[in-house]
Amino acid sequence: MTKLNLHIAHQVPGRLRIKIPAGKGKLELLKQVSETFGVIPGIEQITVNPTTGSIVLHYDADRHDEFHGAFQHHYGAYREDHPPSTEIDDLTRRIEDEAEFLADHSHSARAVVDFVKKVDRGIKTATDNTIELKIVCVVGIISFTVLEVGATAATPVWVTLAIFTLNHLIEMHPQQAQAAANLAPIKIEG
Repeated sequence: MTKLNLHIAHQVPGRLRIKIPAGKGKLELLKQVSETFGVIPGIEQITVNPTTGSIVLHYDADRHDEFHGAFQHHYGAYREDHPPSTEIDDLTRRIEDEAEFLADHSHSARAVVDFVKKVDRGIKTATDNTIELKIVCVVGIISFTVLEVGATAATPVWVTLAIFTLNHLIEMHPQQAQAAANLAPIKIEG
């Protein structure tokens, strides 16, 4: 997917305007981007304006949280920078930045960081991007807790971690076939 210099120009509940400088006068590019956003749950209509290089997403304001969760996923695919959308994303990014900083100043840390990245890529490749290292770690923690403490005493821990794993898998694999059938109508202005 091509990275574009798009940004959110304006937002109110139920409506979000995205400016795409590279989309000025390029209706086909704007349509392609619109189709990507059109699968987001809650979108009722998309308005494309090739004169201004903008796309307006009209969505059900009652589904604001659901819309924004899916929107961040699609928006990030077109951006070169990925702003954190949650506190967990921010924490993860800080940990990754700290690991890179340490790796830049230590050969041992560089070896560990490179090894972890290689293992993560290997898991993603082997499972066709179905599972990643985070999932494997959570399953390992659940298994260790259940075996060490016992299933009854460890129930709150493994249930919490199982919910995390399930939510992460759902985020990784949105229902593309169902979403394609629910593509929002695209209106062209300008």
